[in-house]
Amino acid sequence: MSKTQHDSETPAQGQQVITACAFIYEYFDGVLKVFLPKRAETKKFLPGLFELPGGHIDFGEELEDGLRREVMEEFNKEIVLGEPFAAFTYVNEVKGSHSVEIIYFAKWKDNPSDINVNPEDHSGYEWFAEADVVERREQIVPDGQVEHFATDDPEYLTILKGFEKLK
Repeated sequence: MSKTQHDSETPAQGQQVITACAFIYEYFDGVLKVFLPKRAETKKFLPGLFELPGGHIDFGEELEDGLRREVMEEFNKEIVLGEPFAAFTYVNEVKGSHSVEIIYFAKWKDNPSDINVNPEDHSGYEWFAEADVVERREQIVPDGQVEHFATDDPEYLTILKGFEKLK
């Protein structure tokens, strides 16, 4: 299947967009960590920020299928999905759309290494412990790039919620 044409930069003025993301987690030496890829600097929407992996769901596509597809396109790796645990909305000023984002717990289907990052989407990734997320907030939360995200970034708060629910 080819990559969806509903990426974060394709104009969608006034449209509602559905997205799904994965809180991919793993324990390293007993420490719970979340996988956060870093958006490519070439992206017009939120360049260079760490994010939960996922993306836009195609018309008629099931949420879970679309999320698995997005992760495969971006990292050439399969995930096993758990339950959805959060949802939020935001306005994408670049695209001109309003997005509804649903977040699922997930694990890599196999070894959490051997991740191939698609350079069109991301410049790399890191595994963040909860303390890393708090300490490096400025690398996750946009600084005034999207009005809705200005102070209490919903994705940042969702990442913290994921850690809390897994305790």
